[in-house]
Amino acid sequence: MSKITVVLGTRPETIKMAPIINLLQRRGSKPTLIHTGQHHDYELCEQFIHQLGLPRPSHSFKLSESNAAGQIGEIMVRLERVLGKSTAKLLLIQGDTNSMLAAALTGIKVGVKIGHVEAGLRSFDWRMPEEHNRRMVDHVSDVLFAPTKRAKANLIDEHIQGKIYVTGNTVIDTLDQYLPIAAKESGIMDQIEFNDYALVTVHRAENVDDPIVLTNFVQSFIESPIPIVFPVHPRTRKRLRQQHPYRKLAYSDNIQILPPVGYFDLLMLMKNCKLIMTDSGGLQEEATAPSIRKPVLVLRLSTERPEAVEAGFAKVVGVEKERILKAITNVLDKPPKLPHRSPFGDGRAAERIVRIVERWTR
Repeated sequence: MSKITVVLGTRPETIKMAPIINLLQRRGSKPTLIHTGQHHDYELCEQFIHQLGLPRPSHSFKLSESNAAGQIGEIMVRLERVLGKSTAKLLLIQGDTNSMLAAALTGIKVGVKIGHVEAGLRSFDWRMPEEHNRRMVDHVSDVLFAPTKRAKANLIDEHIQGKIYVTGNTVIDTLDQYLPIAAKESGIMDQIEFNDYALVTVHRAENVDDPIVLTNFVQSFIESPIPIVFPVHPRTRKRLRQQHPYRKLAYSDNIQILPPVGYFDLLMLMKNCKLIMTDSGGLQEEATAPSIRKPVLVLRLSTERPEAVEAGFAKVVGVEKERILKAITNVLDKPPKLPHRSPFGDGRAAERIVRIVERWTR
């Protein structure tokens, strides 16, 4: 049995854990993979596992619960059955989703040490469910892999009990490894109708579940001074149809709606756009990679990636139409001078993490 168990549940976790899983396998560790089923859509998860060349999970769940508390409880029950029979010395988890909170709590109860990749991020915005999750996960973890010095400082300020290491963020590793492959294998750019465009992604509950915010987004995209390419997350598509602005988007000559795209297609859309508008934390990081280097307008009231803001890549513009449109115009009229180095690391985070994991699992 493997000494290391990795839990995945969503697309971002798959992307950010890929370089760690691949390196562990090359070094002979062969971790056990468990997929919680939080993202059960093929476009959002299995496609990414396939594209990133990861092994099929040893255990995959199909969840019957859709609300947060129900999901966490169901995942814990199912994980306990698996982890209770394993000989794992370390449970590796990543990020701040319901899956990761469920995994951390289950790990405590079955006596497995917990390693948290991407520890220490803080938005200080208690409206965000992810803020609740990441704080709780950090406080019960034994090994904390902080992507930046600021993240480490957050953990120290909260008197975290586990051992903290600054490693960089593995999202830069993943992008560096897979962008050349994406350039060869993705055909997404043949489908894009515009020469110049802004890439848009929105999916967070506090945005798309709010009819006023969602209407602001729709009007901003329709009136944008640059055309919009918009891969629509399933949650967002559902809310757009429920609240009826989907037809406005579909009939706008300024917007190209796409279904959820795979990782390779997403990389090429980022590589070729003029700017990114998003409420995603991962895209804020990926935009800083030297091979991408794109300005990001953060469609939120806060961010747990202040390093991207301080480096000049990102600007938090909120969710009001006029502020969003003004920010787009400002970026187009005066493109920011972006650094050639990412504040999230040098693309060797996985190497550092794996070396530490190997010490903890001897």
